[in-house]
Amino acid sequence: MLFNSFEFAVFFLIVLGLYRVLPHRGQNIMLLVASYVFYASWDWRFAPLIFLCTAASYICAGQIFKSSNNTHRLWWLIASLTVNLGVLGFFKYCNFFLENLSGLLGLFGVKTAIPALSIILPMGISFFTFQALSYTIDIYRRTLKPMGTFWDFALFKAFFPLLMAGPIERASHLLPQVVSPRRQDLSGFKQGGYLIFLGLFQKIFVADNLARIVNPVFADPASFQAVDILVAIYAFTFQIFCDFAGYSNIARGLGAVLGFRIMVNFNVPFFVTNVQEFWNRWHISLSSWIRDYLYIPLMGTLRKIPGNARVYIALMISMSLIGLWHGASWHFVVFGMYYGALLILYIIIRGRFSRLIDPKSAAGQAIWFWARVLFMFNITAFGMMLFRARSMAHAGTILSSLFAFTDPSLVRWDFLSSALGFAAPVILLQYGEFRFKNIFFIIEKTHWAVRLAILALMAYMMFGWGVMTAEEFIYFQF
Repeated sequence: MLFNSFEFAVFFLIVLGLYRVLPHRGQNIMLLVASYVFYASWDWRFAPLIFLCTAASYICAGQIFKSSNNTHRLWWLIASLTVNLGVLGFFKYCNFFLENLSGLLGLFGVKTAIPALSIILPMGISFFTFQALSYTIDIYRRTLKPMGTFWDFALFKAFFPLLMAGPIERASHLLPQVVSPRRQDLSGFKQGGYLIFLGLFQKIFVADNLARIVNPVFADPASFQAVDILVAIYAFTFQIFCDFAGYSNIARGLGAVLGFRIMVNFNVPFFVTNVQEFWNRWHISLSSWIRDYLYIPLMGTLRKIPGNARVYIALMISMSLIGLWHGASWHFVVFGMYYGALLILYIIIRGRFSRLIDPKSAAGQAIWFWARVLFMFNITAFGMMLFRARSMAHAGTILSSLFAFTDPSLVRWDFLSSALGFAAPVILLQYGEFRFKNIFFIIEKTHWAVRLAILALMAYMMFGWGVMTAEEFIYFQF
């Protein structure tokens, strides 16, 4: 079931109807069953996999909490990491490692033909694995205590709005909301309904329409003109944002309607002036997870390395793993390394650069701000090209075609007009959110007549011009 499908609408209405009449304990049991039904609708064979990871994390965390022996605690942590990372590594990275092992052996003259395994990637495995890992690690660090029953923890682990593509919620934030009775009120229902509507608009009208521009160009970049390729790269940057932010907004909206507060995953990332700020606003649940569970521990491990060198090493390792988290391919690793290099470069030049350019007038400051925003967008678009490419060789083909001669008579100018038409509404929405610092600015900061007109226009655009076939969300493959 996709969030943007009729089947899911029926499913959620049934869940909401039962939720309204059940007591708290009954709500949790029903939500747990509904979450497993939701996941099984994709492939029932992988539902036991979630249960296995859930049981392993719960048992290991309980043993870690009860034990006063540090060695025992460490071994239970290793057991939890082994199960969760083992499942993730087998299903997502097994063939990648076998392929690269074969290539490495070939460099030493050992010719091998390691066959690829026929492995189906479970939906959302990277999301629910990281969610489980954070719980066990927090228990080990003594920053969190086990709470609730096993079934409460199982609901935290499998909560259906988050199951496929996050956000990657922490147990310290979501689990107390599972254990304690939740309050449903008009404000939550209003905000939740708006987030669902906004997310569907981002997906159906913007992302899925832009996909029709992007897909043909990336499928065969050599047959398109440089201008077409540039338009497709920009279009994909908006597509990936609206596809993923759309999913996150729907997930937050579903949670709000049920009385849950789910974390913000995107915070106007196109209105940033540097790469560090970008990663504080883009896929926040992943970047903050990597910061807390990888980057900071790495900084401690590398403490003997002098100066900023340990910062640079920790950044490059962390960003490379962010890339690898997205997929078992070198172009994802290079995607992460690209941002790691940008972050290192930013740290090196930020002080000197700000002293060189420091406009005093309001007009100068505004020009300098928008110049940096535009520059950051282009840097981001290049990174997203690496993300969208099928391989490094494919990325090379895209780049060579991008810098080739453009014949104006062969340019698909309809690509440009369509991309502008579909991207313009989300740019305006993002600017409004940036201006008011509030994603709910339409329903909270505008006159009722203006609000009604905006929502009616968005509905007309979505139902009149949107892609009404239920298209899969991009991040389901991760």
